[in-house]
Amino acid sequence: MEHSWIEVEISDLERKKSAKLNALVDTGASLAVLPEKIAEELGIEPISEEKVSTGAGEIKVKRGRAWIKLKGKEDAFPIWISGFIDKVLLGVVVLESFGFDVDPATGTLKERPLLLY
Repeated sequence: MEHSWIEVEISDLERKKSAKLNALVDTGASLAVLPEKIAEELGIEPISEEKVSTGAGEIKVKRGRAWIKLKGKEDAFPIWISGFIDKVLLGVVVLESFGFDVDPATGTLKERPLLLY
């Protein structure tokens, strides 16, 4: 499967500033990642700094909250704010919360029923 890209709208929690962005669907990531520059432009402030595990080992990353809109569905989510990742990444928490899976044959999102438990 090639990389899957999807248009997503990301806003600050008050929805005063927003941007439509191309995001890389990353099923190996839990949460969403936003480059620091975009977070600053949208007024998304860090609320904590936490250790995360990556392929390169453990690092500290800022964590904030953002409003995410994807294919007509929207909600507020925790989001990692990165000074070294230059792409918007959407992880499985966002995808599964909205009821989407990635079709491995096409690389597109397909809707599925939400899991209650």
